[in-house]
Amino acid sequence: MPATVAQLLARQDLGLRLLTPSGTAELDARIHWAHSSDLEDPTPFLAPGQVLLITGAPDDVEPYVSRLVAHGIAGLGFGTEVVRAGTPDALVDACTRHGLPLFEVPYRTPFIAIARFVAERVAADTYARNTWALRTSRAISLAALRPDALGAVLAELARQIDRPVALVGADGELDRAYPPGGVSAQDRAAITAAAEPLLRARRRAAGTAGGGAGGGAGAGDDDADDGASASATFALQTLGAAGRLRGVLAVGSAGLDQAAQQVVTGVVALAGLALEQSRATDAARTRLRTAVWRALLAGDRALAETVAEPVLGALPSGPVRVAVLGGTAIASAADVLESRPGLFFARDGHDLVVLEEDAAPSGLPELAARFDLRGGISAAGPLTELASALAQASAARDRADADRPLRGFDDIAGGGMLALLDTPDARAVATAAIAPLGSADADLPRVLLVWLDHNGVYDVAARELGMHRHTLRTRVAEAERILGVDLGSFAARADLYAALRAAHA
Repeated sequence: MPATVAQLLARQDLGLRLLTPSGTAELDARIHWAHSSDLEDPTPFLAPGQVLLITGAPDDVEPYVSRLVAHGIAGLGFGTEVVRAGTPDALVDACTRHGLPLFEVPYRTPFIAIARFVAERVAADTYARNTWALRTSRAISLAALRPDALGAVLAELARQIDRPVALVGADGELDRAYPPGGVSAQDRAAITAAAEPLLRARRRAAGTAGGGAGGGAGAGDDDADDGASASATFALQTLGAAGRLRGVLAVGSAGLDQAAQQVVTGVVALAGLALEQSRATDAARTRLRTAVWRALLAGDRALAETVAEPVLGALPSGPVRVAVLGGTAIASAADVLESRPGLFFARDGHDLVVLEEDAAPSGLPELAARFDLRGGISAAGPLTELASALAQASAARDRADADRPLRGFDDIAGGGMLALLDTPDARAVATAAIAPLGSADADLPRVLLVWLDHNGVYDVAARELGMHRHTLRTRVAEAERILGVDLGSFAARADLYAALRAAHA
């Protein structure tokens, strides 16, 4: 590791003498470099963790020392016999008050000797960490050859960096964590909450989770899962290709140096590769699901169950609902559905078809919102009526919009036949049909709708409209002339009523 102030003072050949009380000074602070400057304010040219070497001090040492401490300077060395003999008492007092280690550098010790000692320790530490990174990367690569490659890689990473590692699946749930018991319940909740927006965005991205003062739970922390341990800080990285993320990797990041971060970067690539390699299996399962779905539609339930049982599990039984979903992210939605029992799903062309038992709680609204899907859900029915259920779901999907991305056929059927007019096509036709009325009199469509709502009874409709019944008769006759129809017939009235309703739906 890099040198500390205590190790620097212990070098007898340098002849350094500590001037501040050892109980006050932070002698275990790591030194990242040594720099000399006699500027009144050298902090713009210094980095935290450095030792500053000077031969003179400003007259007002209090703000000088205060700036050094605030900047994170690890220690201050005063060279004697260059500008003056001995170290100023005011500087000693100020460093003592602020807890900054101050040591005296004799004239015979050049500043370059101190810098060389620090540089050699930094170089040795860098070499040791690089050697560790190579050795660790090799161990992780060997772990990738085991049967459960992904699990073995993540477990080895957690062991090597002595930090907790967790994997969130494409469904947003915590899939696994290493070491066992190494991630507290509090951290599990923080990780899944932070992973959710990354998965929802469907882009490669990074983030953080947690951030309590306690740091990460290390390997062997047996009681870390009791929820009482301090929250750790986790670095999050998505896995998989943009548009179809396979999960999110969470790594305890507190105190990781550059070498450890390089190892983590390598594991991100390995984990992503392991997940991507499952695509061939996923593609085969997708084709199998489609075949089972088509067998069910064809009425060959026995064949569908025989094919599905060994690989996909049992098909739903009893009354079922069919959902038809569409959108640009149905592949990602299918990845999430893989982890949900009690339903069957399949790709049918550009659509995702979901078959679930009527009694099972439906998570489809959340799925549609998460992946910006639109679709429809059929009424409950037997498996023998799948074709009818599919038609219902498709009809409901045609009425989905941005405000109601997932429509249920039950709701549409409950609205009667006129509810079927709530489609863009119906509104377009209706608007064109009644356009001549609005061109002649902007209020005429409203008048006609009130009249038809009252079953064509002039007296009642006229009172609601605030006009005389003869005036209303004149307005209706004007509409007949404009449209070229006889509104005395039921068919003409029904057609006009449907058009007025659809245009204002």
